[in-house]
Amino acid sequence: MSPLRPEPSDPPETPESEEGGGTPIGRRVLLGTLGLGALGVVAAPPLQRGLEAFLGGVSGKDPTGLTGLLPNGGGFRYYSVTSSVPHKDAGDYRLTVGGLVDRPTSYTLPELRALPQTRLVRDVQCVTGWRVPDTPFEGVRLSDLLDAAGVRSSARAVRFTCFDGAYTESLTLDQARRADVLVAHRMRDEPIGHNHGGPVRLYVAPMYFYKSAKWLSGIEVTDRVRPGYWEERGYDVDGWVGRSNGRDDAPTT
Repeated sequence: MSPLRPEPSDPPETPESEEGGGTPIGRRVLLGTLGLGALGVVAAPPLQRGLEAFLGGVSGKDPTGLTGLLPNGGGFRYYSVTSSVPHKDAGDYRLTVGGLVDRPTSYTLPELRALPQTRLVRDVQCVTGWRVPDTPFEGVRLSDLLDAAGVRSSARAVRFTCFDGAYTESLTLDQARRADVLVAHRMRDEPIGHNHGGPVRLYVAPMYFYKSAKWLSGIEVTDRVRPGYWEERGYDVDGWVGRSNGRDDAPTT
């Protein structure tokens, strides 16, 4: 496996404005953000959650990537490959399941919540080294959605699309059927907010976090693996975390 590169949750190597035309933030906003970032290290949990929301909002207007370097209560970094992402909620969110299936399906957010749920508590691991330990995710096993759709014998992989209009990811069919791969709508025991890729995101527990696509909108069963957004730009398709990072998840062969 070739060396892994930083995941898209981290600040990009090139400014966001080169990808999606982001607007520069002012000097006062940046200085204020730096001050709040330092405060978040010692603040009480409610203030930390507020800081996360602030950083998530500012990061979409920050072409420098500096907001992704700031400390915050949750330990996450904020980044998207587009300059803005539409907001979805229970009223207008839809997840489609199609491709090489017998029963193409579309789910609303309430319908996903009504299906049998699985809760996983794992470390979130970035390829650049930061980690958020013991993070709960809850949602529907991807394998359950695939079984409900009726995967055809010619299928070999699953492709994921997102409502940011740009991001994609892929898994082999065997990887997608793992019990630790979720279509998640809850994180840290609360609904997944927009800044964390909500209302629904993919969670691939045994792989680096760039495989867990945010703002999930489509699941397409395909005849081969199609490299995702960052993989087309040099990332590894199989992003297993591995023992070197304190994990014992066995890769799917």
